[in-house]
Amino acid sequence: MVNNFEIGGKKIGSGYPTFVIAELSANHANDFDIAVETIKAMKDAGADAVKFQTYSPDTITINCNKEDFQIKQGTIWDGQVLYNLYEDAYMPWEWQPKLKEIAEELGLIVFSSPFDFSSVDFLEDMDVPAYKIASYEITDIPLIKYVASKGKPIIISTGIATIDDIKLALKACYDVGNNQVALLKCTSSYPSPLDEINLKTIQDMDERFDSVIGLSDHTMGVAVSIAAVALGANIIEKHFILDRNMDSADAEFSMEPDEFKMMVEGIRDVEKALGHVNYELTEKMEINRDFSRSLYVVEDIKKGEIFTKENVKSIRPGFGLHPKCYEEVLGKKSNCDISRGTPLKKDMFV
Repeated sequence: MVNNFEIGGKKIGSGYPTFVIAELSANHANDFDIAVETIKAMKDAGADAVKFQTYSPDTITINCNKEDFQIKQGTIWDGQVLYNLYEDAYMPWEWQPKLKEIAEELGLIVFSSPFDFSSVDFLEDMDVPAYKIASYEITDIPLIKYVASKGKPIIISTGIATIDDIKLALKACYDVGNNQVALLKCTSSYPSPLDEINLKTIQDMDERFDSVIGLSDHTMGVAVSIAAVALGANIIEKHFILDRNMDSADAEFSMEPDEFKMMVEGIRDVEKALGHVNYELTEKMEINRDFSRSLYVVEDIKKGEIFTKENVKSIRPGFGLHPKCYEEVLGKKSNCDISRGTPLKKDMFV
């Protein structure tokens, strides 16, 4: 188990900037040029990495119209057959080395989700620096073991996983000597309703599994991902599309460039604000203590008069005695004349 590792020269984990992944998925709309423009927009929007999906319909399912293969689970894809959905959505494998080269020239890290052994072998030939296991593949232990055996960091989404599923997936990695594993809190609902996200699980995952923890976010908007970083997420993954009006299987829950950029800016602001545990006052905070409360004479007092609740009060600003001295002062005699609005000092009473 490790709490940080490196992907493509970038440190990921506690104490490092959030690793922001833009998921291309089906949002290439079966057009290589759109895929290129999308990758460029990802870079402009502040992504650290672009993630592909490496499958064909035949590596993820079979061409079968039986009831089991018909989508009817209340999803945005209901009414389709699995094979046909993946046939429409997959990215041609011959594109991927070319797109990787383009993305890396822009400074993006490129990796992918494999869905069978052949796609792992293909990605090894592409020399990807990491792998992603999709939520629905978390139960495919042979696949996870094969991926883990390559010795590269593995990011695993947990969208359909029980605690036992997560433990089994982690064990599969550890059994082949790979402890560079990140777990992503995920809700496999597209788009995900806010009341099903349960971001507090991120903190529990961090304590329970002692791994790098992140979020694969299928909600609309930026709030959930930004909040996840505040709760300790080290990785954020979001689907990215040039325009949600495009014909794409994943368009409905993907972020457009301006939205993604707003999310990244919010994440970076939160990182700055999180800082570290610190009770020391900055120079500006020290100066602002002038506006704190202190003890002041609020009525003219003659020498020998008694300090009372009527002539001494705790008010702003903070140039007099600390308010903790209030009870000590009451009943004491003034040893000099004091005008209204004078900060009370110890040498003014006996």
